[in-house]
Amino acid sequence: MSKLFDIAGKTVLVTGGASGIGLMAARAFASARCTVMIASRKGAVCEGAAAVINEELGREAAHGFAADLSSDEGIAAVEAAVSARTDKLDILMNNAGATWGAPMGQFPRSGWDKIMNVNVTGVFMLTQALLPLLEKSASVADPARIVNVGSIVGTRAVGNNAYSYTASKAAVHHLTKVLSNELAARNITVNAIAPGPFPSRMMAFVTENEELAALARADVPLGRLGEPDDVAGVLQFLCSRAGAYVNGAIIPLDGGMSAKP
Repeated sequence: MSKLFDIAGKTVLVTGGASGIGLMAARAFASARCTVMIASRKGAVCEGAAAVINEELGREAAHGFAADLSSDEGIAAVEAAVSARTDKLDILMNNAGATWGAPMGQFPRSGWDKIMNVNVTGVFMLTQALLPLLEKSASVADPARIVNVGSIVGTRAVGNNAYSYTASKAAVHHLTKVLSNELAARNITVNAIAPGPFPSRMMAFVTENEELAALARADVPLGRLGEPDDVAGVLQFLCSRAGAYVNGAIIPLDGGMSAKP
């Protein structure tokens, strides 16, 4: 059974990996004895996060560098940075994302375009750029894995003034299914997780306000916010032999919120 969930030795890229769910994922992969690359817009923060992980584990498990997924030049720079560190990529976790909120009637085009560019276009273009490295590690017995990070708001009709964010996450879910069909023949699985509320920079306005945090917990059937082990468990499953036959799934990681009537 331990071998069924073993991912030791795999090479991983986590975008947006310096905070929130991305950092939880990076720690989980490193603890499982993977080599983890952490990338986000703030390269120094990524380097710092990697240094903390390495100190915690007592070995060189994580590396950090800057990544800007909003332009072709930025995507090319990420591909070059990954290629300089490895000749194959076992796991790509597309976690980088942004949000924007404004009331209906006041929502700017710039807020719409920025979020779609990072959350959807960036996911697709980076995946496309890294396909050669993913294919080098892929096999029938052990496919390469792509894990996209969607959201519960991509499955529920709840906007909360974040119109571009909710639409972008629904697009990530659909893109996951499309790519799962197209890349299966290359021995690459594509799945997504759809998190509910987790402590993160994006959710700080809720989780750091006890009144709002209590309301968020009350909306979750299990009565709590997500924790690092919740992220670690689903990733270990999806990226190990245990999850090798799972493809095109949108896995709710929300304490039961998506099942509420």
